[in-house]
Amino acid sequence: MTILKRSLSLVLFLALSAYAQSTYAQSATSAHVQTVLLKSKLVGATLPYNVIIPLSYHADGRRKSYPVLYLLHGLGGHYDNWISKTSLVTYAAQYSIIIVTPEGSDGWYTDSATVATDKYESYLLRELIPDVEHRFRAVSGRQGRSIAGLSMGGYGALKFAVKHPEKFVFAGSMSGALDPAVRSETHQGFAWGFVRPSILKVFGAVGNPVRAGNDLHLLFRGLPASRIKRLPHLYFDCGTEDGFLTTNRDLAAILRERNIPHEYREPPGKHEWAYWDQRVRVVLKLAAEQMATR
Repeated sequence: MTILKRSLSLVLFLALSAYAQSTYAQSATSAHVQTVLLKSKLVGATLPYNVIIPLSYHADGRRKSYPVLYLLHGLGGHYDNWISKTSLVTYAAQYSIIIVTPEGSDGWYTDSATVATDKYESYLLRELIPDVEHRFRAVSGRQGRSIAGLSMGGYGALKFAVKHPEKFVFAGSMSGALDPAVRSETHQGFAWGFVRPSILKVFGAVGNPVRAGNDLHLLFRGLPASRIKRLPHLYFDCGTEDGFLTTNRDLAAILRERNIPHEYREPPGKHEWAYWDQRVRVVLKLAAEQMATR
């Protein structure tokens, strides 16, 4: 019995030691993730958001403030997608930035034409950003904020850039679904069956002013020359096998025509997580560079 007990004790000790080493290794190389539940008065619901906190945040004796990247999810997704479906937490460890992944439901980051409480554009600007900057040591001001997203979130990020350029120094889109405001039964486009309910709910019928006010291509085409210099650094990409490739090319053509500075890339890839897991590394690097140099 004594030998058995000693053997069991040794096994338990080794197991606990391995666990401790594994936990230490993870905490030494991965950023910390925190979930916040924010009660939104605008939306009338409690909306969660994840925060990826850099390794140096709690160890920093200077108590410095950190720039923030707001990373938006796509249609049918949720606030936790970026963390659960990509290696974002691992990639984030090399940057001294806070990353926030908010809940946007299927609201296209737009104040809805048909549902009074679906105010996902106003929520991000008037409730989420102030809450983040109150709870965390976040840089307040344009030079410390970036925004990016995939698909629906890519549309949202570029729309925030052109409508609210004073808020962000960088805006990025991956596989952006950039044309929701012009979609209708006669202008269906890629994945119409999937996007149709949310588009009609958010943008209303053809002719609704919410459509014109949130038409990304129209906004950039009609942007006064005096406001071009105020835009954030613009980056967007779309895979060569992606159904949204045409609308991304259309936007790139408008930006070239208007001499609006931007970066546009067409890497190989489809509308899928394997692509976004690769491209988010590019977005992290660009956002960190812009927030560090402005």
